Amino acid sequence: MSTKEEEKCDELHRALLECHRRIPPGLGRNSACRHLNHAFAVCLVSLACPEQSEAVRTLCSSAGTALKRRQCQQAQISLSLCLDSHSEP
Repeated sequence: MSTKEEEKCDELHRALLECHRRIPPGLGRNSACRHLNHAFAVCLVSLACPEQSEAVRTLCSSAGTALKRRQCQQAQISLSLCLDSHSEP
């Protein structure tokens, strides 16, 4: 069974493939498909590591105090470790 987040990622993937199909390779494609590429990447990261992804999104959204910057940095490290645990050996 597919979740709403998986369905969203599937839709973004299809849109990105369509963008690549319609636009010839080069700078034009890079520019035209950039927002879809970014959104698809964010979606995949949030599927793989939802808690860590949300923590980064929340804690790193604005500058804030030294404490918030440290919390943001720790959240980024946690996300990196989570993503690393999903990578191929």
